[in-house]
Amino acid sequence: QFGMNLTNSFAAKVLTNKPNQKQYPLPPLRGQENNISYIVHENLKMGSDGESDQASGTSSDEVQSPTGVCLRNRGNRRISAEDLNKRLSLPADIRIPDGYLEKLQLSSPPFDQPLSRRSRRASLSEIGFGKLETYIKLDKLGEGTYATVFKGRSKLTDNLVALKEIRLEHEEGAPCTAIREVSLLKDLKHANIVTLHDIVHTDKSLTLVFEYLDKDLKQYMDDCGNILSMQNVKIFLFQILRGLAYCHRRKVLHRDLKPQNLLINDRGELKLADFGLARAKSVPTKTYSNEVVTLWYRPPDVLLGSSEYSTQIDMWGVGCIFYEMAAGRPLFPGSTVEDELHLIFRLLGTPSEESWPGISSIDEFKSYKFSKYKAQPLINHAPRLDTDGIDLLMSFLKYESKKRIAADEAMRQPYFRSLGPRVHTLPENISIFTLKEVQLQRDPGYRNSSYPESGEEDSETAF
Repeated sequence: QFGMNLTNSFAAKVLTNKPNQKQYPLPPLRGQENNISYIVHENLKMGSDGESDQASGTSSDEVQSPTGVCLRNRGNRRISAEDLNKRLSLPADIRIPDGYLEKLQLSSPPFDQPLSRRSRRASLSEIGFGKLETYIKLDKLGEGTYATVFKGRSKLTDNLVALKEIRLEHEEGAPCTAIREVSLLKDLKHANIVTLHDIVHTDKSLTLVFEYLDKDLKQYMDDCGNILSMQNVKIFLFQILRGLAYCHRRKVLHRDLKPQNLLINDRGELKLADFGLARAKSVPTKTYSNEVVTLWYRPPDVLLGSSEYSTQIDMWGVGCIFYEMAAGRPLFPGSTVEDELHLIFRLLGTPSEESWPGISSIDEFKSYKFSKYKAQPLINHAPRLDTDGIDLLMSFLKYESKKRIAADEAMRQPYFRSLGPRVHTLPENISIFTLKEVQLQRDPGYRNSSYPESGEEDSETAF
């Protein structure tokens, strides 16, 4: 049995530690045309394509990408940093290495020609992507059986990053959860989903470079004495649903929603993290380090052995997190599967064929022989929620998974009316905090909180 010594809560949601997982050789990783994700291997022979198959239209390095950025030939026009950023899909804050542009003037192919996969990969590598020396390790945040997480800094942008260093076990390759997380995150680009900036692949390790966020929702609630402003509860819940709706539209399920997997930065932006269980065929009960995975946010159908693969599996956990933010305590803090089910049935009522068709034929349910409980009014347990909030909470906590409200629909419920209509029209990569009507307020339980009490402007933050 391996132990895990986490020195910072950030490591809990960056480490994807699951038990007894099969290991698979790491497949080639492809970079993105998006301006916030680059995947380049340190060893070019083992490296990625540097751009997607869709962009290149072929698997051959010799064929030029038909979608490469073409600039009009203007004679001896000098290449600027802006030109390079556009050509390689780089973010504006990237620092181009000294002398690289001058070298490009002399040695690169004409800038009006499409960029081949090999050339693009080599260019990204020369700038610094896919190289360990590009990132400075600062503090060790935590360590598990297969991975170590460091707080770091990028030399390209001078921004803080989280370095998730996954050790590759000889011929067996990378853990399947790491492959799963990479394959999903490189395609998910949203303001409420953690950004995968870069991947460094060497013979001994696979390092995932994530954006760094200050804390997770669990730590945020702890810092507030578990008494959050109800305005902040609403804003955090909306961001959870916004990121989740984006995933669900792409048929991606998270499957491990909990406060520790929801990251928050100093602006109050909340982002979904730790996609290691997404698309997994089953949800394990132990981590790589043999720690028990919390059952508190698992729906009753999963607890009873269901292997259903639908978006509604995530919505039960959203309801549990919603309640926890509003009430200041977990909704169903069970220690075992039986205990968890007992807590659920005691609050929501023991299910029957009327409330959950087919329940009487589930062997696991029959074996527990639960007492017959009547449902209790949720308002008695979450008095800080108004009628619209209670209605929304109840729509998440349905026994039949198909009756649980979808993330898209939940965002349009009356509970969120006070956020205004513009939150529904923002581009996917734009934060809701760009809207003046969306502002966090002072959390009553946070002594040093400097968020304004009534939502007015304040230049400081609570962190």
